[in-house]
Amino acid sequence: MFGGIFDKLKSGLSKTKNSLTDKVNEVLKLSVVIDDDMYDELEEILITADIGMDTSMEIIDRLKAKIKEKKIKEVSLVNDCLKEVLVEMLTPEKNEEEELIKEGKNVFLIIGVNGVGKTTSIGKLSSKYKGEGKKVLLAAADTFRAGAIEQLDIWSKRSGVDIIKQQEGADPAAVVYDAIQAAKARNADILLCDTAGRLHNKKNLMDELSKINRIIDREYLEANKKTFLVLDATTGQNAVIQAKQFKEICNIDGIILTKLDGTAKGGVVISIFKELNIPVQFIGVGEGIEDLQKFDAKMFVDALF
Repeated sequence: MFGGIFDKLKSGLSKTKNSLTDKVNEVLKLSVVIDDDMYDELEEILITADIGMDTSMEIIDRLKAKIKEKKIKEVSLVNDCLKEVLVEMLTPEKNEEEELIKEGKNVFLIIGVNGVGKTTSIGKLSSKYKGEGKKVLLAAADTFRAGAIEQLDIWSKRSGVDIIKQQEGADPAAVVYDAIQAAKARNADILLCDTAGRLHNKKNLMDELSKINRIIDREYLEANKKTFLVLDATTGQNAVIQAKQFKEICNIDGIILTKLDGTAKGGVVISIFKELNIPVQFIGVGEGIEDLQKFDAKMFVDALF
């Protein structure tokens, strides 16, 4: 199983590998000594892989410190040091894995702009958790985007989980209210709520999310509540900007990063984590229902290198 996941991740990250690690290897192969020229070239490669200027500079600073601390003189050992630095930078201080799902009731609000793969991610999450023996319920609270309810309905059938929905244009908070009552009645472990993502009108979105959160706090106070932001990896640094905008209007517990298999900009994972201090919880590395994987920093870096 682990081998299968790793292979999938490795092939999903192949475009990022070509733009990042292959170039890093090339620089290290051509460098005779560990000097400023080598560090400058490495920094340039990191920036072009969409890791971002500030984060790239920090990676190089940490790399220099680690090389000095370990008294490394051979260029051949630099690669392993760089891997260590990246794993350290991608690992949350406290163990997020333990806290994601709790025994009892859980409600996950999934937010993100249209087109990032939000509804698809919810469908894949529902399939993943159902496969783990959890009782899952979906709430179609993205009532403004044409086709969003139908799309989630298709995923509910594909995953074999129940869905709570109303007609297009209905009040999203009312849908969430109904879904909470159903989750209680059916003793669901996880309620996954699809929500609208109209960032161009932040005021409306903020009001809507506030209302939904108030409903959850009032009706489902006992539930473990998490908000996940879905971002499209192919947009690179734009994904970081989007995350910053969403962070202004609501609390975000984790990122779901989609379409990593379709981009050379996988370095954005590091940028998001470093600049926003929000852990990447899941990554999408393919079209299949099983291709949304729990993010593991060490496995991610190993697959890249």
